[in-house]
Amino acid sequence: MKTIVICSGGLDSVSLAHKVAAEHELIGLLSFDYGQRHRKELDFAAACATRLGVPHQVIDIRPIGAHLTGSALTDDVDVPDGHYAEETMKATVVPNRNAIMLAIAFGLAAAQKADAVAVAVHGGDHFIYPDCRPGFIHAFQTMQNHALEGYANVALYAPYVTISKADIVSDGASHATPFEETWSCYKGGVKHCGRCGTCVERREAFHLAGVADPTDYEDPDFWVAATSAFAAEEVK
Repeated sequence: MKTIVICSGGLDSVSLAHKVAAEHELIGLLSFDYGQRHRKELDFAAACATRLGVPHQVIDIRPIGAHLTGSALTDDVDVPDGHYAEETMKATVVPNRNAIMLAIAFGLAAAQKADAVAVAVHGGDHFIYPDCRPGFIHAFQTMQNHALEGYANVALYAPYVTISKADIVSDGASHATPFEETWSCYKGGVKHCGRCGTCVERREAFHLAGVADPTDYEDPDFWVAATSAFAAEEVK
């Protein structure tokens, strides 16, 4: 299966890239610059492509991202600290981001005669992000089947959509993913902050998976209190 992986440079998508390289035919990584404050993640995506010996394309959609206002990832809004289950984490939603990125990715996949587009959405995303849920994945595939009918057959490959981030860590470890060469923190500082939702989730995932976490955090212990107070419930 000739596959293009949408790779942000984060733990999930880099793990997925290594999985696809091991189990399918990885033909390239695709990243998006939408004006995210943690744009440094794209450097980690580029490094992943170099490591796996495939092309890396970065699509500049900053003019679009500038109009998707209200998100802490793109606007002058503080990135909240805490667990993903907290209501405040909805401030990190970028409206329709995955739908926009996937539509572009499917166009590229069809043009490049790829069989699949792989995306690393997972079960832990369901609480906050509606465009990471199984219903969205299935509906998007149906829409693309119509959009490309008679021209191309491109599958949406989302192997993590019903599993936890801890499961992704385990899967990534099985494919020798260099976790230290991934970036998760939404704040985009010199080091992972250890306090934002994605840092807390990352730290917790390594703990639950029983895998050593090589990440250097500004606050390496904050996750303990954050995860003891909240537990995300999966939204189907």
